[in-house]
Amino acid sequence: MTEGRLNALEEEAWGGFLRTHERLWRQLETGLSAVNVSLAEYDVLLALDAAGPGGLRMSDLAERRLMSTGGFTRLADRLERRSLIERRRSAVDGRSLDAVLTDEGRTLLRQARRQHHSDLRTHFFERLNTDDLRQLADIWTRLDSDPATGNC
Repeated sequence: MTEGRLNALEEEAWGGFLRTHERLWRQLETGLSAVNVSLAEYDVLLALDAAGPGGLRMSDLAERRLMSTGGFTRLADRLERRSLIERRRSAVDGRSLDAVLTDEGRTLLRQARRQHHSDLRTHFFERLNTDDLRQLADIWTRLDSDPATGNC
C-alpha cells in the first residue's frame, strides 16, 4: 500500500464515482425543480408516504436524511409552510412531534415521482444493462456494510 497516494485505478474509480454523483445529482435536482421540489424535500415526502397515515417522528426523519435536527427542522418548516406536511404531537411519545403527509403533499409527491422516475430512466437506467445494474446493486450492498461487523 502506498502512503498518501491512490494508484491510477483507485483514482479512476473514486474520481468517476464523484463526478458521476455530482452530475446525476444536478440532473435529478433540475428535473424536480420543474415540480418545485428539491431532492431532500422529495426524500422526506417519499418517507412520509411510505410511513402511512401515522407519519414519522421528526427525529427519525432527521436521522434518515443524515441532517442535524436544526437543519431538518428548517426543511420541515418549508414543507409545512407549503402545506405539504403537518406536524402533530406524537401519540406514542408526547414530547416528540410526528410529521404527516397532507393531501397537497401526496399530490405533489405523485407529480415529483413521475418526474424523478423519468429522469432516473433517462440519466441512469437506460445507460446500463441488467448485468450492470446487478453489479452496482452488489457493490452498493458491500460498500453499505460496516467493515468492522459486516452488518449494514
